Amino acid sequence: MKKVKMKRKSGMLLPVFSLPSEYGIGDFGKECYKFIDFLKKTGQRVWQILPLVQTGYGNSPYSSVSSESFNPYFISPELLEKQGLLNEKETAFSRYDGKYVDYGFLYSVRFPLLKKAFSRFDRNDKDFRAFTERGEALDYALFMTLKYESGQKHFYEWEHKYKYRDKAALKTFAENYKEEILFWQFVQYEAEREWFAVKNYAAENGVEILGDMPLYVAHDSVDVWKNPELFKLDENLMPTEVAGVPPDYFCADGQLWGNPVYDYAAHAKDGFKWWTDRLKKALKLFDLVRIDHFRGLDRFYKVKAGESSARVGEWEKVPSDELFAAIHKETDKTRIVAEDLGIIDDGVRELLKKTGYPGMRVLSFAFNGESGNPYLPENVEENSVCYTATHDNDTLRGLIEGFSEWDKNNLVNGVKNSLRVAGIDEKTDTTEDLINAIIRLGFNCKSKLFVAPIQDLLSLGSDYRINEPGTVKPQNWAVKFGRGQIDEAADKLKKLTAEYKR
Repeated sequence: MKKVKMKRKSGMLLPVFSLPSEYGIGDFGKECYKFIDFLKKTGQRVWQILPLVQTGYGNSPYSSVSSESFNPYFISPELLEKQGLLNEKETAFSRYDGKYVDYGFLYSVRFPLLKKAFSRFDRNDKDFRAFTERGEALDYALFMTLKYESGQKHFYEWEHKYKYRDKAALKTFAENYKEEILFWQFVQYEAEREWFAVKNYAAENGVEILGDMPLYVAHDSVDVWKNPELFKLDENLMPTEVAGVPPDYFCADGQLWGNPVYDYAAHAKDGFKWWTDRLKKALKLFDLVRIDHFRGLDRFYKVKAGESSARVGEWEKVPSDELFAAIHKETDKTRIVAEDLGIIDDGVRELLKKTGYPGMRVLSFAFNGESGNPYLPENVEENSVCYTATHDNDTLRGLIEGFSEWDKNNLVNGVKNSLRVAGIDEKTDTTEDLINAIIRLGFNCKSKLFVAPIQDLLSLGSDYRINEPGTVKPQNWAVKFGRGQIDEAADKLKKLTAEYKR
């Protein structure tokens, strides 16, 4: 299989929700444009983000009411004000400038604000009319309206006729709740309009957006409600098996995610149309797409519903050859990246080779004293994307400061050896020195794309960690940056990018 060709470049990982904002959470407003200007100024050609979807319990962008939705919180109050849909007094009411996103506060103020904006919106706007006439976001709007009218019940707790999508019942419901359904369509229309303006601005300034596509969808979602036959569910639309990962060094019980797993025999009946449609939409939203938990497309780990942990489960093979043949017939494979982390075996390695996708190499995993470690900078291959860390890892500073003396010695010796192999003269005396050395090794490595989270470029600690897997913490998915913080990385970034010709 011919390797995917990528120009040598570098970029930054920064979720939209982490952008500076006066309104409690990063959004598609002016700070997006300022960040793109920052990337251009420092020579970065890729902005990696996390999923843009509407989040649910736990605020994880990997668990959404709809895999095709936009997060309503990303709609900019300032842009709504510029359109005359809100006034300054109304937007000022939703201001919140804490270090972390307060999702409870957002829920209480943002939806009333969006409803006020919608009350002043011209429903006859030609673009909006075209959007609704195409049926865009209609299933999402129906789902959200039914959810609110049911008192926020899960869809599998709704009345039989709605739960099982009786056409006549849904038609009558839609006629009775036209205004509410239009509101939710407006939410998606406005978010989409704002996002594509951001994406176009990035393209004009030579910056590509690397987006993220979660492997699984939430049980209580439009995806499952609309296509229950594509998942392993019983007659009550409850999962018979759920997704997770088995026990490992980091988690003795494994991780029980709880997402329903796919029924690939059902997907195969129509040539994997659900998958190809999903990838096509993702590639419309982003220039590049990272498929999360790629190993689950070779074999996936499943646990019987009702188990309290992921200790007892089994692996099931995916018809990956047929699946990817269908995907590649409809999409540009050179724009796809595989998140090949976790339990990787020969099957996953073979699938990666067949697809030609670049995999991920994470320097946080590199320095454990093993010379054959694939994440060591000197072992990293060209057709890959290299990171100091991902959104699920601690920051470099947090990792180093939490190490035992044995782990710290391994790290120091490993970094020194990698610097020696690369012919780089860099200090490793302090934690700051080690962080700078690891970042420099990332810029120097063979990977065609090197991505650094802003946290590592700024040498920030664990209080800036994006997510700790297997936990539900207020800090998860809530880290936010102040206006001046990002600019502090400019000189370092610009210098390294030029030095290593990225």
